[in-house]
Amino acid sequence: MSVNPEDPRVIRTRQLFVQAFNDLVEKKRNLYSISVQDITKQAVVNRTTFYAHFQDKYDFLEYWMKDKFQMAIRDRLPEETRCNANNLRTLLQTLFEFLLRFQQCSTPGDKPFEAMLENVIHQDLHRLLLKRVNEMDIQGFSPEKLEAAALVISWGMFGTVLLWSRNPQDHSVETMFEEVVEVLSVNLAPFWEQTAS
Repeated sequence: MSVNPEDPRVIRTRQLFVQAFNDLVEKKRNLYSISVQDITKQAVVNRTTFYAHFQDKYDFLEYWMKDKFQMAIRDRLPEETRCNANNLRTLLQTLFEFLLRFQQCSTPGDKPFEAMLENVIHQDLHRLLLKRVNEMDIQGFSPEKLEAAALVISWGMFGTVLLWSRNPQDHSVETMFEEVVEVLSVNLAPFWEQTAS
């Protein structure tokens, strides 16, 4: 790709592809059956332009999922939101809702993409947590320890919510949510105590 992702024209073109894809998903109900040709035809943009932005359909799907997840987060937590117990609860609740919707909308034809899309969500969650943890004014925690904390928190949240979303009838969302919040609160107490003072 030779495009600048910050260029407003690039942003607009990518949003055309995303909107076209969203429209196609509504009609076809599965990701597998949608081709690059379908996307470009729906967006009324030629295939050469698509390939200037994305290597292939898989690259586009990663972008699409990341965009959807970031939009869900932005709707609930503005970019400048600090990392604290309340905001972590909001992030966790957003993750529960997002992954449940993802599982409910998945079709058997989407199975080949499931692991890739889940990986995109986890990577973006980790990136977000690492950014927020690094913004915290914490004494006595090395950058390596903060990075490890973000990794453990992101895997703990993501893994738990992912397993629950695959079989939500085992526990209510409220029960799972409160159990995860309790574990996070106990283990992150040193961070909150330091930032509160």
